[in-house]
Amino acid sequence: MKYRYYICDVFTETRFGGNPLAVLPNAEGLSAEQMQKIAREFNFSESTFVFPAKAGHTRHVRIFTPTREIPFAGHPNVGTAFVLASTGELGGIPESVTFEEEAGLVPIAIQANGGKVAHCELAAPQAVSLGRTIAPERVAAASSLTAADIVTTTHAPQVASVGLPFVITELKDRATLGRARANPAAFESLLAEDVRPSLHFYAHAKDGFDIRARMFAPLSGVPEDPATGSATCALAGLLAHYAPQRDGSFSWRIAQGVEMGRPSTLIARAAKKAGVVEKTWVGGASVLVSEGVLHLD
Repeated sequence: MKYRYYICDVFTETRFGGNPLAVLPNAEGLSAEQMQKIAREFNFSESTFVFPAKAGHTRHVRIFTPTREIPFAGHPNVGTAFVLASTGELGGIPESVTFEEEAGLVPIAIQANGGKVAHCELAAPQAVSLGRTIAPERVAAASSLTAADIVTTTHAPQVASVGLPFVITELKDRATLGRARANPAAFESLLAEDVRPSLHFYAHAKDGFDIRARMFAPLSGVPEDPATGSATCALAGLLAHYAPQRDGSFSWRIAQGVEMGRPSTLIARAAKKAGVVEKTWVGGASVLVSEGVLHLD
């Protein structure tokens, strides 16, 4: 059997920036074991496998890291929508698509410019949920920082999710963010206490971006991620939750991947009503890098 694949860079307008993604637009016939092996072969933070819809929506999409399948992720949805719309798989460029995934339905708005896909924005499949807080000392140990580097004025390190959980932690400044390094042994100790060891760090900025961020998930085969849409949606929900306004719309321009040499730009939004965060979104540009054929005979 032969399967066509595309590789694109997500959350960037520049090839070899952003977060790379492999997309198999017609994955019928592949088993979960084969998909896991293919994801490990590409060795990107995620790869996506596209199937016919099961419930009448655009497509059914499965997402794999190099080590496991996950229920939802941000850049794989943005990139998959971009690839399908850009390569004729959808018969043109629609205004929107909806993907069926384990975490729920993922609607994605598509903007075109000059006959090409310019921007894709997903709405998170679940409302933001905030879980337990983690001692700053524990998170600092996992990131080779000190507890003094962590800001707890607004919130302590806290689990947040819109379909995939992350421990979200605010750091003092961009310089502190740049010093973070994953400590695998400390990640193992977090796992032992049933805390999902995917750590998302952010610092407020005023340099053309509102926020700068990094994300580490070495136990999922992702030492560091250049752009994490699912964590960005969770961050948007968390920040909107703690904002003093009971109603309003919020938006942030976020940089990630800079320290890796793969700069990414993510645009996050959140809507809040009567003190409750009702919806979060994340979007950005993508660029096609390559295409080819996998031989599985």
